[in-house]
Amino acid sequence: MHSAAYAQFPALQTLGNVQRAEPAGNTLRLTFANATGEVTAYSPSILRVRLSPKPLAQDFSYAVVAQPSAAALQVRDEGNTLTLTTDSVRLVIQKSPARFSFYAADGKLLNEDEPGLGTSWVGEEITAYKKLQPGERFLGLGEKTGPLDRRGQAYINQNTDNYGYGTNVDPLYSTIPFYIGLHNGLGYGIFFDNTYVSQFNFGASNDRFSSFGANGGEMNYYFIGRRKPAGIIQDYTYLTGRMPMPALWSLGYQQSRYTYYPDTEVRRIVQTFREKKIPLDVLYLDIHYMDAYKVFTWHPQRFPQPAKMLKDLKGMGVHTTVIVDPGVKTEKGYAPYEDALKKNLFVKYPDGTNYRGEVWPGWCNFPDFTLPAARQWWGEQFKGYVDAGLDGFWNDMNEMATWGNHLPSNILFNYEGHGATTNAARNVYGMQMARSTYEGTRKLMNGRRPLILTRAGYAGLQRYTAIWTGDNVSTDEHMLTGVRLVNSLGLSGMPNAGMDVGGFTATPPPTAELYTRWISLGTFTPFFRAHSAVDTKSAEPWSFGEANTETNRNYIQLRYNLLPFLYSAFYEATQDGMPVQRSLAINYPNDSLVYSPDFQNQYQFGQGLLVAPVSSTLAAAKVYLPAGRWYDFYNDQPAASGKASYVPTPLDRLPVYVRGGSIIPMQSPVQYTAQAPLDTLYLHIYKGDVPTSFVYYEDDGTTYAHEKGESFRRTITLNPTARSLELGKVEGGFKSKFKNVEVVFHGFDELRTVQAAGKSLAPTTRVFHLQKPASLTGETTRNPVVTVRNASETVRITW
Repeated sequence: MHSAAYAQFPALQTLGNVQRAEPAGNTLRLTFANATGEVTAYSPSILRVRLSPKPLAQDFSYAVVAQPSAAALQVRDEGNTLTLTTDSVRLVIQKSPARFSFYAADGKLLNEDEPGLGTSWVGEEITAYKKLQPGERFLGLGEKTGPLDRRGQAYINQNTDNYGYGTNVDPLYSTIPFYIGLHNGLGYGIFFDNTYVSQFNFGASNDRFSSFGANGGEMNYYFIGRRKPAGIIQDYTYLTGRMPMPALWSLGYQQSRYTYYPDTEVRRIVQTFREKKIPLDVLYLDIHYMDAYKVFTWHPQRFPQPAKMLKDLKGMGVHTTVIVDPGVKTEKGYAPYEDALKKNLFVKYPDGTNYRGEVWPGWCNFPDFTLPAARQWWGEQFKGYVDAGLDGFWNDMNEMATWGNHLPSNILFNYEGHGATTNAARNVYGMQMARSTYEGTRKLMNGRRPLILTRAGYAGLQRYTAIWTGDNVSTDEHMLTGVRLVNSLGLSGMPNAGMDVGGFTATPPPTAELYTRWISLGTFTPFFRAHSAVDTKSAEPWSFGEANTETNRNYIQLRYNLLPFLYSAFYEATQDGMPVQRSLAINYPNDSLVYSPDFQNQYQFGQGLLVAPVSSTLAAAKVYLPAGRWYDFYNDQPAASGKASYVPTPLDRLPVYVRGGSIIPMQSPVQYTAQAPLDTLYLHIYKGDVPTSFVYYEDDGTTYAHEKGESFRRTITLNPTARSLELGKVEGGFKSKFKNVEVVFHGFDELRTVQAAGKSLAPTTRVFHLQKPASLTGETTRNPVVTVRNASETVRITW
């Protein structure tokens, strides 16, 4: 009776023993009793493992852009083990039963299969079980709620439209199946490149294993054997690509609402920003700008002259971004629908009928963004928008979201000619929509960079788009959850991320205190956009009384003063994948306090600043600064490190600190990024104990000329032992917008003379307040400064 019952269900199947191992260049081909597999070296620190009970499928990935290493893999057959060695990693494969163990070059264990479990299948579901190491922590996995250290948690990856989601709800909108493991002072990364619905278990409901698996497809993972999180992120983004340089204007303040209309209201909003001297660069139009919510249309009454309106806004220094949804209304005579229907570009049921789902326009068909022809077609549809003057494109509802929020599993996708159902294609649909939008608008925009924003995505989406954390809620808890989501996205190779400042689901509306605190946090977030829902209280920076307006203005202005620092941080992200908003676990992975619930939200912004997010309801909060020298950003006072301290947190004072040795370039105030600042770059340097350097970067901010060498790069080095600051020789063919560099000294003893470019200069002392919100009365500082020409050759300053 029992055996018959069990026979109705799929049996568990393991790899079994290794039966054959065949080295072939950079790959070791493996035959197991119940499966086939291979191990391939992608770099000295990256090994790829593929395992399947079926013959390995034709290789294809939407995420991975790196090519395998050309070097032959070193393999030793030692009886019951196979040992694969690269410069950085050693993989030992036990043959009977098959188990994988990864070691650092010095022989220290990084990660190993759970000895009794290994890799197994139940039906189509495949899972790899890894032994939990003592004290092991887990970071990353992209847009996931919960704590910074994911030990004891479990997660599902299935892109889901999750309106007003709870602060512990999973899954959300995007999938990045990559995590970092830390234990015993060591680190490693695992990227599980499988687009099916997947599961990650970091010791939830067990004390034996961590695991990752999927409902179908291969066990296909990349093991990254770098010891530190920064190196692991660098390797992961080597695999999956790095973001392109964003348009400078897309780093300014962005204002959105569901929805600003008609055009007179849009003009009024922008005019109010200008009248109130609150900087603004981007305004968003949500779905009401469209005619009956049909994508690629304008509402004829609300926006009768879109090109004129967009030109007028551009004349005021404001770029306009519109929302685009994937659902194409099934309406006879509607040109995009008729054209895509004729060209057979929609996803289908198995009987050849186009899948229909109901969204804002009513019943819709959906382009198959995994079909190259559909991606090209979608990109071409933006011509009217671009010709009218749009240069920002916001991809929404691309999980795919439909009313009922339940996609049939039998929808067929092209999947680059490989063929797939919803189960494999759902998690990449949003990323491929964003890709289509990026590739299409990049072609159309006459050499200018678009702003692309998405709600859904998959690993590698950083190559095409920024991301925001979806339909959040106007609560302090959600604000702090959003900080952790952006931190986690940064840990997962996604540098350009943000949340809806103020909270989207604004019922009840944000309090004045919450909105103001959120604006100050947004100042130190890579993607800085305020957004609120329809039929809610107005939520612009001036909507909460004069005192709050003043604080909001000061923090938004501070964002613009910091643009030289921020733009350089984004340049760093394009080079090595390092996020702009950095969990403290990146630079302090072995400091247990950074994982404490009290301090896990804290992060570094770029190289030098540390931000301590705090609830809007607290007049004082506990802050932890890791070991080292730190300064209060607002008054230069040394701050206690290596321990927690209570600090005052009035609304006009978000706790921000500067690490000793930091180099923070800033500019004079502007109202929008296209407005020229003064011709002096203010180079704030903070006394430290060890040599530090900073790569300062400029380009024209709007075109792709930097890809052909038209940029301005110089390495700035601060050496406390030599008492020197060196502005290295300029690289690149772009001329800086700044003629002079004013060095502002923080934390240094009284400076009587400074040698600059061979000349003796007497520093002047003046009140410096550009980096301080002006409402912080009495907290301006008197700093010694010296000014030098921004020469292209090396400039050396000593004191």
